[in-house]
Amino acid sequence: MDATALLKEYRNWQRFSRQESLDREHRAAVRKLAQSGAMASRMAESYRSMASRGASEGACYRTLFKRRMDDETELACEGWLFVRRVLSEGGTTRVRATLLESFTLPSGTVTPGTLEPQGITLEIYDELLVSQSMQVGCRVDRRDDENDTRFLTFVDSVRGDLKAHL
Repeated sequence: MDATALLKEYRNWQRFSRQESLDREHRAAVRKLAQSGAMASRMAESYRSMASRGASEGACYRTLFKRRMDDETELACEGWLFVRRVLSEGGTTRVRATLLESFTLPSGTVTPGTLEPQGITLEIYDELLVSQSMQVGCRVDRRDDENDTRFLTFVDSVRGDLKAHL
């Protein structure tokens, strides 16, 4: 095997390894959120805090989400979320944000500025967790693209250097 083919195989292995790591991290974070008993109102407050910090400091937050591919497979993806505002009306809470994708299996690791930032709308709502003995939990899904679901945004993983790419 020549060096070029070997390096290509190694990069593919790295990409699949990163994908597996993100899938595990997403599953663990979903489980931890369910166990915490967080409600949509509490999650909305967290996103309001992110919007406030984004406006004052240009803060972007690491986010993991599931994307349904063409073959119906769901894969974890990673990005940075700049929360612009949180709107609550009529029992519905929506988050307007900008997403900078940083990893998908088809694209691999994406350098900021490589892809166009996406203006997205997320919806925060409570759900009944039947597998968790009828617990109530919360969920954040993308409203404008049903293929992107289960957004988990980490308040403790923040960057302030991405404003130029928004």
